[in-house]
Amino acid sequence: MSGFKSLFCLLLGNILLFGIGCNPGSGVEEKTIQVSADNDPLNEPRSILKRYAEGQSLGSEVEGFPDIVKRIEAIDPERAQILKDGFAEIQEASASERKALAAELLKKIQPSMQ
Repeated sequence: MSGFKSLFCLLLGNILLFGIGCNPGSGVEEKTIQVSADNDPLNEPRSILKRYAEGQSLGSEVEGFPDIVKRIEAIDPERAQILKDGFAEIQEASASERKALAAELLKKIQPSMQ
């Protein structure tokens, strides 16, 4: 009988412990974050890449690529490196290759749901 009592107490303790931890009122607050072009650091490079993917040729915006990469590096170093490499590749590519490279790079920096 003593074994049954111990098992019962253990089960009851676990139920109470996990029940308290899973309680919606336990201090965890759900928050909705609105992402817009104003607060999305990748909006500018996505816009540029979209235009390149549609066939626009390189322009003076190329001079701003290092600054774009630097701003993104502060928040997302992985995507910043992808952009840095991709921008370099786009600049070296022929006009016919540029569209496909821009479209591919655009996919790589899209938001992901992880």
